[in-house]
Amino acid sequence: MRDLFAPDPAVNLLPSDGVVHYHGPVMSVPEAGRFLEALQKDIPWRPDEAVIFGRRIQTARKVAWYGDEAYEYTYSGATKRALAWTEDLLKLKAIAEERTGERFNSCLLNLYHDGSEGMAWHSDGEKMLVRHGAIASLSLGAERKFSFKHKATKETVSLTLEHGSLLEMKGPTQTHWLHRLPPTKKGLTERVNLTFRQMDV
Repeated sequence: MRDLFAPDPAVNLLPSDGVVHYHGPVMSVPEAGRFLEALQKDIPWRPDEAVIFGRRIQTARKVAWYGDEAYEYTYSGATKRALAWTEDLLKLKAIAEERTGERFNSCLLNLYHDGSEGMAWHSDGEKMLVRHGAIASLSLGAERKFSFKHKATKETVSLTLEHGSLLEMKGPTQTHWLHRLPPTKKGLTERVNLTFRQMDV
């Protein structure tokens, strides 16, 4: 039976200058829970690093970087070298590719321990990524608010990312829009986010 209240992945959530599709949950709750537990245990999580005003800092949020090859990915003044895919990551990549019709060669994973950890306004427009390429963002764990802000008009668009859900960003979205995961004081549990990407190789 079709869920009449399910998100329509054909709808563009942005009013202009970009393309964002929300596919909603793309797996069952038990399946999403199994993947979440496996990633929490098996991924070699490390604190993220950034260089701010010449100082290197580490975040409470943890990250990992994977790819078809040992790609180097530089953002916030720090460089990561991709690890080889795990079996679970390949399964999740296949789900993202089947739903979006895109092909991805890399993935940046983020581990948020609770609601106090988030991500500031930014865009994923690094030169090593395919220009206007697709990014598929898969969420596991605690539901979190996710927001977009137009760089020129400051118009904002927000939605809630559900457990086991997929968000797709493509076209000129990174050129014209910022996005963020705002922190919250709600007592939330852990969340793992996987952003499947297209390195320009």
